[in-house]
Amino acid sequence: MREDRINTVTEITEFGLVVLVVSGAFSAAVALTKVAERFPIPAPALFLVVGTVGSDIFARLEHVLSIRDVERIGVVALIVILFDGGMKVGWRRFRAAALPISTLGIAGTLATAALVAVPAHYLFDFGWTTAWIVGAALSPTDPAVMFSVLGNREIRGRAGTILEGESGANDPVGIALMIGILDYATHAHASVWTIVREFCVEMSVGLAIGVAGAAVLLQLMRRITLPGQGLYPIRTLAAAGVIYGVTSVAHGSGFLAVFVAGLLVGGSRVPYKGDVERFHVSLASLGEMVVFATLGLTIHLSDLRHSNQWLDGLLLALILVFAARPLAVGPLLLPARLRPRERIFVMWSGLRGAVPILLAAFAVLEGVDGARRIYGIVFVVVTFSVVVQGTSIPFVAARLGVPMRTAEPLGIRRLAVAQRSRADGETIRGLPIGERSWITRIRRGGADLPFRGTTVLRPGDEVYAITDLEDVDALRRVFEGVKAQTGRRGPEGSRPAA
Repeated sequence: MREDRINTVTEITEFGLVVLVVSGAFSAAVALTKVAERFPIPAPALFLVVGTVGSDIFARLEHVLSIRDVERIGVVALIVILFDGGMKVGWRRFRAAALPISTLGIAGTLATAALVAVPAHYLFDFGWTTAWIVGAALSPTDPAVMFSVLGNREIRGRAGTILEGESGANDPVGIALMIGILDYATHAHASVWTIVREFCVEMSVGLAIGVAGAAVLLQLMRRITLPGQGLYPIRTLAAAGVIYGVTSVAHGSGFLAVFVAGLLVGGSRVPYKGDVERFHVSLASLGEMVVFATLGLTIHLSDLRHSNQWLDGLLLALILVFAARPLAVGPLLLPARLRPRERIFVMWSGLRGAVPILLAAFAVLEGVDGARRIYGIVFVVVTFSVVVQGTSIPFVAARLGVPMRTAEPLGIRRLAVAQRSRADGETIRGLPIGERSWITRIRRGGADLPFRGTTVLRPGDEVYAITDLEDVDALRRVFEGVKAQTGRRGPEGSRPAA
């Protein structure tokens, strides 16, 4: 009996240590996002680097997760990220740029794969099949990185919509292409027709089930009420998983189905839509942290150095950025109504991330020749893309004259302090805004104002507040309504004496 008690105590202690380490890691990841806010470094780059360094410092971490574990974690994270990305773009924005998004997502992805495969064959001594595997792995841009870099910024015009839409649309294309090539590489009787057939089946089935799944989900959201407000976002998350699962079982592209469903749900009016969107934004952020950190754990810096994979990867990254991407995407952007500088911005901003590493993991799991070398090279390319390209996005946008501004997160309300309103002359601490509202930012004279509870508001101040939907009207009355007079004002509009 005492032995059982000791074992129970040991189990609780050991599991408590696991919870402590995991929670501490997530706390550190959240803190890193603050670093990314102050310095122009995308948060995924920090997660990736931390995971990589951690695997070298703590050698035991390499035995915690296998490539298959990482692949499954990546799939789950991508389901959440793509559904959230589809909702962010929305059907209305997608429809306005449907042609360039579709051409970049399909033709651009295939062309990029081909233009990467050629130097991979001639410069790195890969066979043609292996070279095409490298090209397929690096062909799609990454929604986790793109939505992270652009998520708190708005790009005026169609360039931002094209980049976000492309990053969601070309992932299913790249994944279907990789599956077809791997099938061709690992089966003796497969032919090029196998790749074409696999690609067409996955795209058509994924599109059909995505549209049908969104139609069913929208009817459920509009017609069936749930007993608790917190259940509505969970229902949407479960539906996204069902859509992916049904599509995969039907041999379609589950990622395309999820992205299409997100597009249609994001462009529709449904109850508790704000709650659903906030929930999925949080989950997508969590998925981004997890997938990049776990992918980093699968790489050892010493392996990259000893086999010169870092040099091969750096060379291929430069070819991809300065040759393959412009040659593949540039001609496809000509019919789009974009200024020349916007086209250059779109060509530069094709960021690689978790999806290419995930595709390289597929090659490792299938046991193709040179799979580990492919994995290392792709990892270096992704690191270069996330760190160098991702960091440069705001700078390049400014130099090219592409308007970009910081966007407020969901749930933030912008309010202007009106003259003689309740907020006029009041301190932040004295505002009657309730315990569910919180002031996050104040702008005065076009610049951010450092503030504290004793800061006094003036007419014309722009106040940004987090608040619940049901409190918005009351909040507006505090900042924009005229305060009831309880006495006569003295000279020059002074307040009546207490």
